[in-house]
Amino acid sequence: MKQKNAIMGMAFFGPALILLTLFLFLPLLLTLGFSFTDYFALNPDLTHFVGLENYFEIFKDELFVAAFFNTVKFVIIIVPLQCGGALLLALAINKAAHCKKYFKVAFFIPVVMSLAVVSTLWIQIYSPEGILNTLLSNFGIDAQAFIYSSNQALPSIATMSVWQGVGYQMIIFLGGLQNINPALYEAAEMDHATQWQKFRDITLPELKPLCVFVFITVTIGAFRMLVQPMVMTGGGPDHSTYTIVYDIYETGTVNWEMGLASTMAIVFTIFVVVLTIIQNVLTKDKEERHVNKKTTRP
Repeated sequence: MKQKNAIMGMAFFGPALILLTLFLFLPLLLTLGFSFTDYFALNPDLTHFVGLENYFEIFKDELFVAAFFNTVKFVIIIVPLQCGGALLLALAINKAAHCKKYFKVAFFIPVVMSLAVVSTLWIQIYSPEGILNTLLSNFGIDAQAFIYSSNQALPSIATMSVWQGVGYQMIIFLGGLQNINPALYEAAEMDHATQWQKFRDITLPELKPLCVFVFITVTIGAFRMLVQPMVMTGGGPDHSTYTIVYDIYETGTVNWEMGLASTMAIVFTIFVVVLTIIQNVLTKDKEERHVNKKTTRP
C-alpha cells in the first residue's frame, strides 16, 4: 500500500519536478556559473573564468548604481502608499453596508489588466494635453511634465503602479478583516473603546501576519519593476527611471553580456532571499503564539 501511494505521489509530483528543474533550478545554476565568467552571447567560445571580477565591476558601474538607487526610491514611494492604501480600502469596503461586490470588482479590475496596457493608458493620462493636466488647469495649476521630467517621472510611475496593484493587497486585507472574531469588537465596545482603540488593539494585531506578508510581497514586486519604465519612459528621462531589472534586461539581451547580466541577477536573487528570511523572522513569533493559543484552548 505504501509503495502504491509512493508511486502515485511521484506520478503527480514528477512532472512538476521536471518542469521546475528545467525552467527554475537549472537556469539558476547556469546563471550562477555564468556570473563568474565573461560570457558574451555572440561569441561564447571565448568565455573565460574571471572569478569575482564581475561582482566588483557592477558596483563600480555608475549606471548600475544609479539603477539601484532609482529602484530603492521607487520602493520607498510605492510600499507605504500601496500597503496603506490597500488597508484603508479594505477597511472602507468592510464597513460598507451596500455594493461590497461592486467595490471589490472595481478596485480589482486594474490588477488583472496587462501592465503594458495600463502603462500605455497612463501615458495618455500623463500627456501634456491629457486628462490629468486638464483637471489641474481647471484648478489654476500649470501643466506638469510628469513622465517627461526627470524629477517627476519616477513618482509618476509609482503612482500608476499603486493604482494598478492596490486592489490585490486590498483583497488580502479584506479576507483578514472578515476572519477577525466579532466577539473581540463586542468586548471592546462593552469597555467603551473608541474606534481608534479597536483598530490599534484588535485590528492591527490580528492583521500583523498579513501586514508582514503584504509588505514583503509589495517590496519584492517593486524591486522587480520593469514593464512600466520600459513602456512609459524607456528608462529616461536622463536614466531617472532606469531600474535594476531593466539594467539586467538590457545588459543581457541588448548588449549580450550574459556574464555581467548573470552577476546582476544573482545579486538581485540574494536580495530577494534576504527579504524572505526577514519575513520568516518577523512572522515566526506571531505564528508560534497563534499555535500555542490553539493548543491550550479547552
